[in-house]
Amino acid sequence: MTFRRARSDDQREERRRSVLRTLAGMLAEMPVSEISLNELARRVGLAKSNVLRYVESREAALLALLRERLAEWVDALDAAPPAVGTPRARIDALADLLATTLTERPVLGDLLATQSAVLERNVSTEVALEHKRGLRDLGLRLGGIVRRHVGELGDDDAFRVGAAGLLCAGTVFSACRPTPAMAAVYDHDPTLAAMRVELPDTLRELLAVLLSGLVARA
Repeated sequence: MTFRRARSDDQREERRRSVLRTLAGMLAEMPVSEISLNELARRVGLAKSNVLRYVESREAALLALLRERLAEWVDALDAAPPAVGTPRARIDALADLLATTLTERPVLGDLLATQSAVLERNVSTEVALEHKRGLRDLGLRLGGIVRRHVGELGDDDAFRVGAAGLLCAGTVFSACRPTPAMAAVYDHDPTLAAMRVELPDTLRELLAVLLSGLVARA
C-alpha cells in the first residue's frame, strides 16, 4: 500500500479507528502477550512508523481498546434491570451479573489482566492521563449502576465496588489461565484441584463478599 498521510482531523481519526479495529480482530485470535506492533502494521497495511503516527505505541492502542471494551460492558450493565428482594438476594444477583458478563468478554478480561503490568508501562504522561480520566468516568457510571442494584450503598462505596471489581476481574482472568505445568499439577493431584481458579465462580464469590462487606459496614 502506498502511504498517504491523513491531512484532516477526521482523516486522522478514521485512520486511528482502522488501527483499533484491526487490533480488535487480532485479539479475537491471540492473547495480548502475542500482539506485536510489526504484525499490527502488516495487517493494517502500513509501515510501523506510519502506524505510530496514529497510535503512540502498541500499549497506547491496547489501552484505548480497553476503554472501548469497558464502555461496551458498562452499557450492557446499564440496560440490565435490577433484581428485587432482600439485600442478600440483590447482592447475589448483582455479583452474578457482573461475573457472568465479564466472563462473556474474554478480550476485556485479557486486557484487564495485563493493564497494570504491561499496558501502562510504555505510554506518555498524556496518554496515561487520558486513560485514567476515561477509567474514572466509566467507574462513576459503574458506581451508579451498582447503587441502582444495591441501594444500601452510598456513592463512595458503590464506586469502590466498581474499582475493586475490575481489579478482581483482572486478577482472576490471569489466574484462571494456568501454565501447562500448573494445569498438569491440578490434573495429577485431585487434592490440589480446589486451588484451581475458575471463571465465573471465583469472580462471583469475590464480588458477593465485597458487596456484602460494604453493605454491612454501611
